[in-house]
Amino acid sequence: MGHSPSRHNSCGDAAVAVAGGEGEHPPLPSRFERFRRRLRLRHRDRDRGGGRDSASESGRAIAVDEFAGIARIRIVKADMQFKDKFIACLSLGERTYRTEKSDNTSTPVWNSEKKVVVETNGPHIARISVFETNRFSKNTLVGYCEVDLFELLTKDLDEHSEILSLLDPSSSATIVGNISISCYIEDPVETEQSFARRVLAIVDYNEDGKLSLSEFSDLMKAFGNKLAVEKIEELFRQADTNGDGIVDMDELAALLADQQEKEPLISNCPVCGEILGKHDKINDMIHMTLCFDEGTGNQIMTGGFLTDKQASYGWMFKLSEWAHFSSYDVGLHSGSTASHILVFDRRTKRLVEEVIDGKIVLSMRALYQSKVGLTLIDTGVKDLLKNLSEKQGKKMSSPESAKDIPKFLELFKDQINLDEVKDPLESFKTFNEFFIRQLKPGARPIACYEQDSIATCAADSRLMAFSSVDEGTRLWIKGRKFSIEGLLGKDVHSNALCNGSLVIFRLAPQDYHRFHVPVSGTLEKFVEIPGCLYTVNPIAVNSKYCNVFTENKRVVSIISTSEFGKVAFVAIGATMVGSIEFLKKEGEYVHKGDEFGYFAFGGSTVICVFEKDAIQFNADLIANSDRSLETLVSVGMPLGVSTRNRELQPPELEKYRHKL
Repeated sequence: MGHSPSRHNSCGDAAVAVAGGEGEHPPLPSRFERFRRRLRLRHRDRDRGGGRDSASESGRAIAVDEFAGIARIRIVKADMQFKDKFIACLSLGERTYRTEKSDNTSTPVWNSEKKVVVETNGPHIARISVFETNRFSKNTLVGYCEVDLFELLTKDLDEHSEILSLLDPSSSATIVGNISISCYIEDPVETEQSFARRVLAIVDYNEDGKLSLSEFSDLMKAFGNKLAVEKIEELFRQADTNGDGIVDMDELAALLADQQEKEPLISNCPVCGEILGKHDKINDMIHMTLCFDEGTGNQIMTGGFLTDKQASYGWMFKLSEWAHFSSYDVGLHSGSTASHILVFDRRTKRLVEEVIDGKIVLSMRALYQSKVGLTLIDTGVKDLLKNLSEKQGKKMSSPESAKDIPKFLELFKDQINLDEVKDPLESFKTFNEFFIRQLKPGARPIACYEQDSIATCAADSRLMAFSSVDEGTRLWIKGRKFSIEGLLGKDVHSNALCNGSLVIFRLAPQDYHRFHVPVSGTLEKFVEIPGCLYTVNPIAVNSKYCNVFTENKRVVSIISTSEFGKVAFVAIGATMVGSIEFLKKEGEYVHKGDEFGYFAFGGSTVICVFEKDAIQFNADLIANSDRSLETLVSVGMPLGVSTRNRELQPPELEKYRHKL
């Protein structure tokens, strides 16, 4: 428009204006000092936040002191060992994004970026997965890497570029290629400045960085603000601090900061139309900063996925999703009826998909989720499952079964880390020897090992924790007659445990199948309870037609502790489980983390029952369980703290937590 700006202050001054102050202000700290300060808050109260998703993605408001900034992650290119058409996926928290398919080459180039909100207490380990796309409907994971955004973004660079090794999904010690990425953090002050620039750009028709009254009026209309002409002129004069009839970016930023809290100027997002003002200024700015980028096409990655596996599927899966044959979701209905079972990885704070054959899903659903299936169970399927499990157990202990090990590893290649296995693969002479494999010393560090007041996870598993049986039956266990008395049996049941807390550790076939002691104490007794061998998959556990935990074969042990009172440890067999073996004897004193026993071939479950109000489970485990979402945990991870020890409260557990 040919006019000089009304003010000549720097971007830093504009940021001060946006913050809502006038007059003299101390100089702002650098971007990296502000970011590091926010990260220090994370160590103070990370345990409160648990493993939640980014606020901008989940729809909840983000607190100002938890907003670390907006990260722009760009996946540039890769160098692979063979030619193909590749895609790359970026997973953070409960969201996954994917690039377009590359050309047929060994050096794919994507140059795809995505902006994500970084919270001081939110997910910070981003996983980048590379898939080859030469399959008709299912692409193949060929390599992955993980990036700690907190470490990457605190490096004192405007934009950090890095070449990362892509690891073999079945062996993290094997490198299959490398990938180039770049990262840039836009902190809250820069977000406000960026927001102002994008707002201005809506009606800055001649792109000179300044607004006239007519352009300002158009801006108000774009915001959905139905103000009278007089009010628009009044606001324009308010923004035009030097009275030259022109409003520049800094003046508009000051107006938005001052006015938005008093009487919102922005009613609707000009890009998506969403109603704003539901929370506060910072949340509106975050929304519009991300939305403007989407609207201008600057972000190339496609979103809307929960896991990288979902993002990698080909058009056949998309067609089945459209026709409602397949679905992705989180919650109780997802475990019982969906084709894909999602769990929350506690270490990386992201959703992962459990590998299970589609035909098995359909058969389990037919058997456990219908009255017809219940009739079949009552008329002989129980005995059939038991006989099948016994035969399969014998088969997996035969020398011929060793040939099944490579096929098993291929099926679960991104979920079994061979580098952790104590013995070389060729040393296993039967499949069951591999199935009950031991791990190298130190592979599963025990959290707070010297503190008996802190309980730890008993198995590599998918965990659900409930403060009472009522919570468990409301959110997860849908069997007709589930009770603690039914679970423990009349020989073990006690009033102290009757109304207690319980935690369920569900082991899948690909897991390390040795279970460990969760608390320190003396083993009082072992009681074996005969029963069926139903599957322990959520499809059966969530079914109202059968009682998996109280009807399956199980062994109940009681651990007498000084910190938690009596704790019941229940090892439950399942379909295809050959046996349950314990390595400790009655009367022995055991320390938490000690190896307790193992399950032979198949899926299986451990349930621990604590006395009423004896334990306070970690907040993230309860938060996920409240959503009917299983948490993927490893042996030795923190489980909860004894309520008898008042000196150690759950928030203080964080300083003892080993790296997850």
